[in-house]
Amino acid sequence: MSFVAIAMFLAVCGALLAGYPVALTLAGVALIFAGGGTLLGVFDPSFMQAVPNRVFGIMMNGTLIAVPLFVLMGVVLERSRVAEQLLTGMASLFGRVPGGLAASVVVVGALLAASTGIIGATVVTMGLLSLPVMLRAGYSPEMATGTICASGTLGQLIPPSIVLVLLGDVMSSAYQQAQIQQGVFSPKTVSVGDLFLGALLPGMLLVASYLAWVLIKASRRPDLAPAFQQAPISLWQLLGGLLPPCVLIAAVLGSIMGGIATPTEAASVGAVGALLIALLRRRLSWKVLRECVESTAQISAMVFLILIGASIFSLVFRGYDGDALVANLLHDLPGGVATAVIAVMILMFLLGFILDFIEITFVVVPIVGPILLAMGVDPVWLGVMMALNLQTSFLTPPFGFALFYLRGVAPDAVATTSIYRGVVPFIAIQVGLMALLAYWPGLVTWLPSMRGY
Repeated sequence: MSFVAIAMFLAVCGALLAGYPVALTLAGVALIFAGGGTLLGVFDPSFMQAVPNRVFGIMMNGTLIAVPLFVLMGVVLERSRVAEQLLTGMASLFGRVPGGLAASVVVVGALLAASTGIIGATVVTMGLLSLPVMLRAGYSPEMATGTICASGTLGQLIPPSIVLVLLGDVMSSAYQQAQIQQGVFSPKTVSVGDLFLGALLPGMLLVASYLAWVLIKASRRPDLAPAFQQAPISLWQLLGGLLPPCVLIAAVLGSIMGGIATPTEAASVGAVGALLIALLRRRLSWKVLRECVESTAQISAMVFLILIGASIFSLVFRGYDGDALVANLLHDLPGGVATAVIAVMILMFLLGFILDFIEITFVVVPIVGPILLAMGVDPVWLGVMMALNLQTSFLTPPFGFALFYLRGVAPDAVATTSIYRGVVPFIAIQVGLMALLAYWPGLVTWLPSMRGY
């Protein structure tokens, strides 16, 4: 009955394209197929007895507590106008050279990624703040929009990425399942902290590659990214914009990498630190706090509801032998492990056109993760490659979510095709980085191994 599993997966994709809510679609389609299969005698209803335990396990998962805390941290920093001050400071430093304003956007995007991890908010904020300035400075629409979109998606990879938090939880379960299937009944675990460490060097390489591209391009074609003359600011103003978020990033990531705190504990430090920054800048009022809490509750509820829906979907999918079908397909591919990994990456990349990273993480990874890990793939390397792959799908025309975010705030004078053309070089950089990580996995695994992974 594995063909029913394929039909169920296609039904989910069709319902999502029709505009139905993600979480309700996952659970609803799964329950319809489970009920229909039970009536026809082709589905064992005992699979559904595991649903209460799964829901309870999700609610009691300590790792996932980091999600609302990091979301709160990001929302508060967004409301405290950290991005505005960062951009002003960076522009005063780099804006006077060709491509300097674009380089400033890349650096600010990286800092916002390390402090908020919310892609939609970062792209929209940078679009509202920097795009008009770049266009007035004479930047080509392609250079301006491409830089903003690419910089805004850095939150997918640079810790503390919410993508890595969710992937860490799913990858840990998949890794343990793979080991049990191999007869290892005291399985090792992979933590969110391991993924944070693994993603650090690739994230820095990606930022450096973005900077190199915009500066080299501007040096060869100054007309595309001319120098920007801005009124100088004082050293105190510069430090006031740069120092608080940098200290917060160091506190969050340093506590995780130093083994002082778990990602969940570090997330609480980040949330409190963001509130203190907003308070010191006199941006925190009862109204702002209420709005931040409400936004955090909405995003967190969406994440957990999707996770519950995906859990029900995966149970029914396994009930129809969908996991066995996927395992057989990957094992039968010529070329062994390498071909299987490439096939999964292509599948996730294509699904990124129609599904958000949350749905892909909770639906696809639990199915393919145990299979690839049982074939000997390193879990940290696989998690970082998946995060980078999802980041690339965020940029790829015509369905990249980052493109839609920027299109919503960009002036009408900026054509959609300009946005599409602008992101092409950055997509090539990301694909090149994926190839480099595939050739040299140590770029991902070195730091986690130093911590004892």
